[in-house]
Amino acid sequence: MALGFVRPARAEDAAEIARLQLLTWRTAYTRLIPPHILDRLDKSWLTERWLAAVSSPPTPGHHVLVAVEQSEPGARVVGFAAIGPADDDTAAPGDPNRQERPAGPLAAVTDLLVEPRFGRRGHGSRLLSAAMAHWSDDGFASAWAWAFAEDPAVTGFLKSAGWEYDGATRGLDMDGVVVVQRRLHVSVPERDGEDRLRSGRDHEA
Repeated sequence: MALGFVRPARAEDAAEIARLQLLTWRTAYTRLIPPHILDRLDKSWLTERWLAAVSSPPTPGHHVLVAVEQSEPGARVVGFAAIGPADDDTAAPGDPNRQERPAGPLAAVTDLLVEPRFGRRGHGSRLLSAAMAHWSDDGFASAWAWAFAEDPAVTGFLKSAGWEYDGATRGLDMDGVVVVQRRLHVSVPERDGEDRLRSGRDHEA
């Protein structure tokens, strides 16, 4: 496991987050997302979206986190996660296979990516742990995440961290190509005061 930590994203991270998103999608999702859609993705447009998400989150429960690897000659951002309250898109309205919404406040992962060449070095686990800490601090009881049905790496990672399928599916229409996603869920454990203090110190590293 590489040396690293997770911290809140800063405005100056927006361009790097956009670069990581483009690189990861074009490397890991070429079998899932039509090539012409990947080719049309624009880094400047993505940078503006991430800058807005970091600088002006829609609610106090929305967070953008970055994973930083510590190496010589310095540290670099190698992954990111975007989390927040679950919305109508997360609930997959109209899906006959979806379960009822869990009781209590519900959070969601909207993005969680690690640059492929820095995979399997603990960064994804640190991002997920930091997300769980934020959800606990923000009073969420459980969380949802969508994963591509044909992406065993992401689903395997989430299931290894205690997430489970809840039966909901949805099809994303990507310019005439339907890509299927399945939803996973997890309960958010409550943390005591010592855990909250320790987490705060870790995130400020």
